[in-house]
Amino acid sequence: MTDTRRTALLAGLLYLLTFVASIPALPLLAPVLNDPLFVQSPGPAPGVVAGGLLDLINAAACVGTAVVLYPIVRRWGAAGALGFVTSRVLEAAIIALGVISLLAVVTLRSAGAGDAELAVAHALVAVRDQTFLLGPGLMPAVNALLLGRLMFRSRLVPRLIPVLGLVGAPLQLASVLATMFGVNDQVSVASAIAVVPIFCWELSLGLWLAIRGFADAPAGAAPVLEPAR
Repeated sequence: MTDTRRTALLAGLLYLLTFVASIPALPLLAPVLNDPLFVQSPGPAPGVVAGGLLDLINAAACVGTAVVLYPIVRRWGAAGALGFVTSRVLEAAIIALGVISLLAVVTLRSAGAGDAELAVAHALVAVRDQTFLLGPGLMPAVNALLLGRLMFRSRLVPRLIPVLGLVGAPLQLASVLATMFGVNDQVSVASAIAVVPIFCWELSLGLWLAIRGFADAPAGAAPVLEPAR
């Protein structure tokens, strides 16, 4: 297996790991997110802790995808490649902030919560709701614009795959902005429709890279340079 194929395989597996970690985290975190009296309920909350750990794995995998792909895609745009790494790091930081907020609620629950702690817990859950909107909601659209352009230009994968990201990015951005301004709800039919192209872009990219690899050997292929103006 060549170094280029290993890079593609690792990037694809990391993309798939973001799905494997983030999807089961949602039901595990549901009690703290949906129960207003969660912080005042007795007993430990191992499910919430496990969900938080899965979200942290998701955050680490997000950064990993950008770091692994950077040496390859920078040949088709150094600024865009660096922007993708930065965007992924920011996304991971936002996700981590949400995890910290929910783990703080678990700590309050373990210590025994009164009315004051209940109000603090509600505030912490509200922080996590906003991090969910800005992290897994907004940042994937930014990522798609940055990486999608590089993948489309380089032809490292079939162009239909980055087209999904480039088409889905403005839809997702519009959906998130509509939610921020109270026009739309984050959990709605419109939001679900808007996220489908981004979901398909990341999933198809991960599967293609893991199974097929890059379309050619980018280490020996010269990028298409724009003519001087």
